[in-house]
Amino acid sequence: MKRTQYASDYQKSRSYAPAVVTEGGKTVWLAGLLAADDEDGNSLAGDFGAQVRCVFRKMARQMEEVGGSIDNVVTMTGFITEVRYNLDFVEIRKEFFSDDSYPASTLVTVQALNRPEAMVEITATAVIPE
Repeated sequence: MKRTQYASDYQKSRSYAPAVVTEGGKTVWLAGLLAADDEDGNSLAGDFGAQVRCVFRKMARQMEEVGGSIDNVVTMTGFITEVRYNLDFVEIRKEFFSDDSYPASTLVTVQALNRPEAMVEITATAVIPE
């Protein structure tokens, strides 16, 4: 798969590209991922950073299950329940995507998610090379 990112230095510093073009490959659509609890069933209520990291770990595992990696994610939409966590989300996203694999990304603040304790939900689309 050929992948081309179009991003300014500022956009790269925020770990996203406004446009990603792919050619070839297998497309994967990921449903919204929540993380009100961690992988061991422990509550993450009230811990925004832990929820975001857990969601990205779930995303990475899901991508491995379908034969890819988190670096194959080309676009994502994140939903957060408090706008004050915008920059925290950006910084945590940098922990999971390499400099040449930032996805096109939208971040939306919403009043609530499907579970009252959930503070973040992310849906994504990925393209796995053939």
